Amino acid sequence: MKLDGVKVLDLSLFLPGPMLTLMMADHGADVIKIEPVGEGEPSRHIGLSTNGQTVWFRNTHRGKRSVQLDLKSAQGQAAFWTLAKEADVLVEAFRPGVVDRLGVGYEAVKAVNPGIVYCSISAFGQTGPYRDRPAHDLAVEALAGLVALNEGQDGKPAMPGLMAADALASLTALSGVLMALYRRTQTGLGDHLDVAMLDSLMAWTPNATGPVFAQDRANVPKAERSWGGAAMFNLYECRDGRWIVLGGSEVKFAATLLEALGRSDLLDHARQPPGPGQEPLRVFFRETFITRTQAEWEAWFEGRDICFAPVRTLKEAFADPAVAARGMIWRDAAGNAVVGTPLLFRQEPGRPDPKAPGLDEHAGQVWRTLS
Repeated sequence: MKLDGVKVLDLSLFLPGPMLTLMMADHGADVIKIEPVGEGEPSRHIGLSTNGQTVWFRNTHRGKRSVQLDLKSAQGQAAFWTLAKEADVLVEAFRPGVVDRLGVGYEAVKAVNPGIVYCSISAFGQTGPYRDRPAHDLAVEALAGLVALNEGQDGKPAMPGLMAADALASLTALSGVLMALYRRTQTGLGDHLDVAMLDSLMAWTPNATGPVFAQDRANVPKAERSWGGAAMFNLYECRDGRWIVLGGSEVKFAATLLEALGRSDLLDHARQPPGPGQEPLRVFFRETFITRTQAEWEAWFEGRDICFAPVRTLKEAFADPAVAARGMIWRDAAGNAVVGTPLLFRQEPGRPDPKAPGLDEHAGQVWRTLS
């Protein structure tokens, strides 16, 4: 597979680092998770479990090996350096400065392994005024301005449905790690990658920065295309209390839909910029879609060239045959479900391994606990 022969040490916890190293493991990398002594990775104990493992842990650590090390002890340090000298990639997500205090920072590892690609993921990066500030995903999204954009129908900010700061930091880090590994093939040298969750979010706001960069003002979400200002890019309630979305604001889709509904006279409103000029069209859609159930509208839209979708639960999404057809759900021999890999190479496809490592009682003895 693409990453056969690449050895990764993962000191990170929770989501961003473990998801990065999971994608590498799915494509051949040998990922060794270094867990704290005691209860190990926190996600082993968060959320629902099946067959003795939490779903969260199984879905972020399958296909990896694991060892518990106390990096404050001589034994733990000795085991760490045994692994670090042979590693290609090291991923850590402590607060800035912690790895240096533990004696396992980039400069220390580089001294014994110049080719190491050392990836540090943190909320606000290794530099800057927020460097030492504690934060998880929600706080970072709030500081990035994204929680304010996620405005509910009541005009108040709503809880995000996805850990976007975690996700984008993970993908940013994966891209950087692979770039550094490629560059190493030319120079023989590794590098230190400093990935901030805040930076990763800010980099993905080009579609939202028009008011900020062009007019020096805050966004008005309900008047903008992505958050309700466009009639053809919006949510609508159905008769049964469930919802549908129109997800394509191009005029051609509006023309097709309005013709089918017998209201082509409203098409000019779809040509207006997002905001008040489209309100008559939004009113018509609200009044129309409330007259049938979600299932009835799903049947009505079948075969029509319009960007439409029913609003599903996550359970319904994973039950969709299209999701299974793309290999996005796997089951192990015991029937435990895991999420598949989204990286589908034709020549060397990934092979997600549903097995996740257990905790070993001989913590720190790397030659006995690596499993």
